[in-house]
Amino acid sequence: MELDSIIDVLDKKIILVTGATGFLAKIFVEKILRVQPNVKKLYLLVRATDNMSALRRFQTEVILVPGDITCENLGVKDSCLKEDMWRDVEVVVITAASTNFFERYDVALALNTFGAKFVLDFAKKCINIKLLLHVSTAYVSGEKPGIILETTCYLGEMIDIEHEKSIIEDRLKELEYHNANEQVVKMAMKDFGRQRANHYGWPNTYVFTKALGEMVLHQFKGDIPLVIFRPTIITSTYKEPFPGWIEGIRTIDNFIVGYGKDRLRFVPSDPECVFDVLPADMVVNAMIAAIMANVDQTSSVTIYHVGSSVSNPLTYTMTQKYIYMYFTQHPWTNKNGKPVIVGKLRTLKSMASFQRYITLRFMLPLQVLKVVNVILCQAFAGTCKNIERKINFVLWLVKLYQPYLLSKSLYDDINTEKLRNMVRESKQDDVFFNFDPKIIDWEDYFLHTHIPGVVRYEFK
Repeated sequence: MELDSIIDVLDKKIILVTGATGFLAKIFVEKILRVQPNVKKLYLLVRATDNMSALRRFQTEVILVPGDITCENLGVKDSCLKEDMWRDVEVVVITAASTNFFERYDVALALNTFGAKFVLDFAKKCINIKLLLHVSTAYVSGEKPGIILETTCYLGEMIDIEHEKSIIEDRLKELEYHNANEQVVKMAMKDFGRQRANHYGWPNTYVFTKALGEMVLHQFKGDIPLVIFRPTIITSTYKEPFPGWIEGIRTIDNFIVGYGKDRLRFVPSDPECVFDVLPADMVVNAMIAAIMANVDQTSSVTIYHVGSSVSNPLTYTMTQKYIYMYFTQHPWTNKNGKPVIVGKLRTLKSMASFQRYITLRFMLPLQVLKVVNVILCQAFAGTCKNIERKINFVLWLVKLYQPYLLSKSLYDDINTEKLRNMVRESKQDDVFFNFDPKIIDWEDYFLHTHIPGVVRYEFK
């Protein structure tokens, strides 16, 4: 198919996008409006309780429909608007989700699993529906090593989501019975989510509930053509709408921020492990191409891994080199107006070596310093607090991202490569819809686009 076919597919289309104020959805909407101004209508669902709250957010973000994917009929209260959507919508794109790795289990299950089910139920009422595209994550595969195929992530049998909902309700009732305050409930639900995820073989609540969302869509999709779209780690924009734009701290960016502020000097990682990343605008280009290739197909299910680990692998060694180069040349200035001088990031090849290093190098000396501090009447109180804060930051970061720091996974992208080949056939693919990782010079991208973007938008 030629490139014009992609634009033609969008011509006069009516598309519903959930999670419309999210980073990826904003780029998606902007791209469609820019390349195809004749798109007929975009229904943009944002979490809001009523028209006034939606209108208030409209002043800073693109919003059309107040609603909530955790509610039946997506929480759309305007009956006329609802009927219009059921009559008009042809393509539904699910980007709404909680991406917090340690989200409360009740919140994550409601958004990432039951939310997907509510969107599917809504799509089934759309009489002209031609495609449901669900943005998931490549990490629904869990912690499996080796080549991860573009296939379903079931573990032999379906997980009963109603049972999961029921045990959440039981746990909340138990906490209420013991008069637990909101903070205690929050931490209990976070711990419960981690336990349930680990029980079924996933490292955290986010990827577990996203995997459950995929399972639900597979099970109940009926005749609706379904695309499961699995990006890896999404980074700042490569080119569009302008280079280096990012919203929110993402996996790799936590290390960039921590290192640039001299809060992170060592990390457990295999230097040859691959950090699978792709710029956000390339992810969006792939989303639009996937719509073009699958709209109006019969009740099919197509899965796309969208990343770089096979086509243009980025190793941890490369990443560490680029971060060191950037902050050596452009040190961050702290609140006291002084440049922060960084050293090379030390890598420890296993969690065991990490635990030994942090214990011997930091935790034991800290305990000695605390004793001295008591003897000398709190003379080193500030130093102790500063060291302890840095240690806790590193421990938190490693706990959060351990499954990815030592990952031996590569994400097969045969379906995505077919999609790229389809787009390459057009002479204008580089202009509009290029999402080929092989064109990225990682050193140039990190030094001149991504890290400057993180510093500009996320350094506080």
